[in-house]
Amino acid sequence: MMPISQILSDNVRLLKTKATRPAIYGVTIAVGAIVVASMLASFINHGEITLSGIVDAQRGNVALWALDLMPFIFAFWGQYVSSVIAYEAGAMVIDQTQDLRTKTSALEYQAMHDATHDALTDLPNRVLLRDRLQQAIHSAQREKRALAVLLLDLNRFKDINETLGHYQGDRLLKHVASRLKHVVREADTLARLGGDEFAIILNPLTSLEDIHTVVSKIQKALAPPYTLDSLKIDVQASIGAALFPEHGADADTLLQRIDVAMYAAKQEKKNFVLYSEKLDQQSPHRLTLMSELREAIKNDELSLRFQPIVSNRTNGVHEVEVLVRWDHKIHGIMTPDEFIPMAERTGLIYPITQWVIKHALIQHVAWRTMGLDMGIAVNISAQTLLDPEFPDQVTGLIAAYDVSPHRLTLEITESSIMFDQELALHILGRFADMGVRIAIDDFGTGYSSLSYLKKLPVSHLKIDKSFVLDMLENENDAIIVKATIDLGHNLGLEVIAEGVENQQTLDLLKQRGCDAMQGYHINYPLRGEDFAPWFYGASQWGQRHSAGLTIN
Repeated sequence: MMPISQILSDNVRLLKTKATRPAIYGVTIAVGAIVVASMLASFINHGEITLSGIVDAQRGNVALWALDLMPFIFAFWGQYVSSVIAYEAGAMVIDQTQDLRTKTSALEYQAMHDATHDALTDLPNRVLLRDRLQQAIHSAQREKRALAVLLLDLNRFKDINETLGHYQGDRLLKHVASRLKHVVREADTLARLGGDEFAIILNPLTSLEDIHTVVSKIQKALAPPYTLDSLKIDVQASIGAALFPEHGADADTLLQRIDVAMYAAKQEKKNFVLYSEKLDQQSPHRLTLMSELREAIKNDELSLRFQPIVSNRTNGVHEVEVLVRWDHKIHGIMTPDEFIPMAERTGLIYPITQWVIKHALIQHVAWRTMGLDMGIAVNISAQTLLDPEFPDQVTGLIAAYDVSPHRLTLEITESSIMFDQELALHILGRFADMGVRIAIDDFGTGYSSLSYLKKLPVSHLKIDKSFVLDMLENENDAIIVKATIDLGHNLGLEVIAEGVENQQTLDLLKQRGCDAMQGYHINYPLRGEDFAPWFYGASQWGQRHSAGLTIN
């Protein structure tokens, strides 16, 4: 490109070769002035204006000689002024053009940056990640070495977004991105794929130990609680990984397989899972099941089982725990462990929970018409518990089927309470005001604070069956069970033991003062239509109820 000074000089040089308008105007005015002055001089000298008089005036009048120079002066002045104006105008145009070029370049760069980077965290997005991954693969192929790709998904981020709002969710993602930037090496690539998913390219990879080192650093980096407007949020992540060339030879294959590995980590509740072919075989099955589960909910293809709970005080059945099953046309009866984790990940847990409560209330009404006023206890996931609309939905169902609120118990886990304590306390308070009872399920397996526990409107503790099953042989388990019973009573709560599978365990729990028990020794979970015949038939607890014992 020609220098700006050269362009301006050429423009001025070109301008000097032509008469400019100011120069022409100046010459015209000067010539007119000379003619008028000569005519006046002729009139003054001869009393008339004649050609010879004008010539004589030009010859003898010194003032006219000076005036005769004016056309040349005006011509020079006009050309000079025009040159200056042209130079300044050209410089202005060139400056503005340069500014426009600079702004255009900046806009082009910003547009390219926006197309390849995440707007929230300014990390590379999926497009740039795929491009860098493909380049890394080509480099690894030439140098005959390996690389790894990791996919990280935040656990329960959907609950935070729905509970605290997208603004707070975005703030949390920025904090997470900031922490992750300090984990990866300079040669690695950290990207945000969208939502709460982040990806990392580890290049180069010397051994599998490199992956485990990075995973350990990620978990340590995410471990400290995040503070959002005085709320402390604990966040952990599920991580899936795949290797080049072992698990895929191109970017698309590796990205697909880290997604499979990450989902397996979520489903198995592990921090990290490395891809294997077995996981890939399960992926299409998972997608098919999710589609079928959505239809099963709509078509009432789920079913309920009811496990009796026996009161120590009355020795009679006073309540049942509601358990859901999926009557799959191909796979047969599927237990919650086979489809509830997937439902929680995909959001289907909300319609499933409503379906379970609705049909449990329907069964309660059916039993009530038979003279069997049985309380029902329903398990509630953390996602459902922290949904602000959940109490209103339960209120509507209770009113629709005319069920007394105190006949419904919601069973929640310690971890679901501790995930967002303030919101959990608010929602549980709403249920308590309604008269719905709250039980803490699997007590002893979580990390709840006892000082916070006493603030909750909880009426029951349920001892996890892992402690009850071996309490006859394991003295430590027996001590834990006894301590939990005493703790519950000191807090004014009733205590229920799960996992009672023999008479000896039942007798020992009664001796220790446990308020209620459930387990296979009492009975397996029964279908609704089978419960009443068992209760009024061969059941020793049902016979006691028939004899007129009071049921809580």
